[in-house]
Amino acid sequence: MLRIGITGPIGCGKSTVARWLGDRAGVDVIDADHEARLVLAPETAAVEAIYARFGGALRRPNGELDRGALGRIVFADTKALRDLEAIVHPAVRPRILAAMERAERSGARAVVVEAIKLVEGGLAAICDETWLVTCAPTVQRERVIARGATPDDADRRIAAQAGLVERVRPAATRVLDTSGPAVDARSRVAAAWDAAMSRR
Repeated sequence: MLRIGITGPIGCGKSTVARWLGDRAGVDVIDADHEARLVLAPETAAVEAIYARFGGALRRPNGELDRGALGRIVFADTKALRDLEAIVHPAVRPRILAAMERAERSGARAVVVEAIKLVEGGLAAICDETWLVTCAPTVQRERVIARGATPDDADRRIAAQAGLVERVRPAATRVLDTSGPAVDARSRVAAAWDAAMSRR
């Protein structure tokens, strides 16, 4: 089974690239953000640790975590972001590993792991390839704002990931720029897929 790890800054198209790969038969996609939402469900150990660190005001009346409010805190404070990652990532990693094992047992020909901390979290080490998804800074900002972020919030979120591309690039098997038209980016992804499969 081919294991592809996908990472890159916010707004550069990680999820889109993963979805394009997932459209292929026999390819399972594991989204670290989705797994994080599951470990932060009401009354889980991880979400209670977040309330202990960041305050019970983040608990909505229905018991769910106010992710927007938490984001505003951590993307404005580097230490707070590190504290959040120290709570969430150890809870998410076992879920990703278990999902990879299930994919292999099911006979998948490939599994794609999409994770912002793919390299730092050690997941790249168990992948056959690491794909770094990038885009031009202006495109990145436009995309983050288009998702609903205010310009100031977009700038804070992007700044919180400053240096990510430079840190990850040495570990990347392939670097995919998604700045141009989607059809061009999709063609580059298809070519990268063909190249990865040809190495098997």
